[in-house]
Amino acid sequence: MVDALATGGARAVARCDALGVIPYSDMPHGLYRGYLTPAYRAAQDALSGWMAAAGMAVSRDPAANLVGRYEGSDPAAPVLMIGSHLDSVRDGGCYDGPLGVMLGIETVAALHRTGRRMPFAIEVIAFGDEEGSRFPAAMLTSRAVAGTLSPEALDLVDGDGVALADAGVDVARFCTAARAPGSVMAYLEAHIEQGPVLEDQGLAVGVVTGIAAQLRYRVQVDGMAGHAGTTSMPLRRDALAGAAEMIVAIEAIALADRSDVVATVGRIAAGPGAANVIAGQVDFTIDVRSGDVARRDRAADAILDAIEAIAQRRGLGVGIERIHDLPASPCGPHLQDLLDAAVADAGQPVHRLVSGAGHDAMVMAALCPTAMLFIRCRGGISHNPAEHVEPADAEVALQVMVGFVEKLGDACARS
Repeated sequence: MVDALATGGARAVARCDALGVIPYSDMPHGLYRGYLTPAYRAAQDALSGWMAAAGMAVSRDPAANLVGRYEGSDPAAPVLMIGSHLDSVRDGGCYDGPLGVMLGIETVAALHRTGRRMPFAIEVIAFGDEEGSRFPAAMLTSRAVAGTLSPEALDLVDGDGVALADAGVDVARFCTAARAPGSVMAYLEAHIEQGPVLEDQGLAVGVVTGIAAQLRYRVQVDGMAGHAGTTSMPLRRDALAGAAEMIVAIEAIALADRSDVVATVGRIAAGPGAANVIAGQVDFTIDVRSGDVARRDRAADAILDAIEAIAQRRGLGVGIERIHDLPASPCGPHLQDLLDAAVADAGQPVHRLVSGAGHDAMVMAALCPTAMLFIRCRGGISHNPAEHVEPADAEVALQVMVGFVEKLGDACARS
């Protein structure tokens, strides 16, 4: 039934839907597909059949990435890689990751139907554990391919106590999945936007200029626990009230920047946690992002200064630890131009935007120039069963991807 659909975009969406249930999910009600789980293996088997039907030779690399290869006219030319990830978060949506893989398969299928070959080979790759939802190492297999993963990082255990070494891969060979420098000319990833910009603008697709720089902090606020009924308000050193003021200040600073800066407190824990005890300690996280590193750092500095000032005024102790620092990952300017031209050829308005979320593309940038195409998703919702993509938008994305490949092929033929 899936393969009988009229357009490649609709077929890509339908295939994502088909992989949203058992046996392609490790949850009986909802979607969770962890790296190397039975559901992950079943999904790879389904993908393998679809890749083969699209004219590709299929293999698995030492990191258990599924790779479909469509040969080009010049076997010595560096390859174009198209991909995204196959794993999901717990109780996630069907399209975050897999849609990019399905559209890669459909791009090759469109060429194969007419017997066309590019000057270069095209490889469609399905990465694993991009989400880090099974093992605590996000973008694990794309880092292996990009050559940025160290063998020491493979000493991993999942939440059930299963080591990566016992999960079905040879950790001694895992890092040999690395591609040689110069062997990949470009990496293209199509992905749902995971935000509301395209929907707000009434656009099916957008060209990504880069992936935002990210800083993450862990903050500990220390006050004095005390009896809720006997400690007068002026004498309190309430860690939770102080943390609340800090969190409001974080939001205000990000809003006042009037830019793409975003700041999020995603986790907070107060102790001792009794209804009749003033909180003596609060821990919370801060995530600060922007497409511009200097802008991100300026906002982060203002946030940290505000936290220190609030703590001093309230008589609280505060400790701040930076736990994450990811630089911005710009997409290749010439690849953005090719995508713009392909968008215009598909009859769509050209729109560029920054990705606030991380993707395998940011890892692959260490190996080759990257390009990303965002696809409108309803309500900007992702990591949620309510994820929704219109088949018509997926068809537009497919037209753009085929046009991009053709334009890249023309450029290589002229060079």
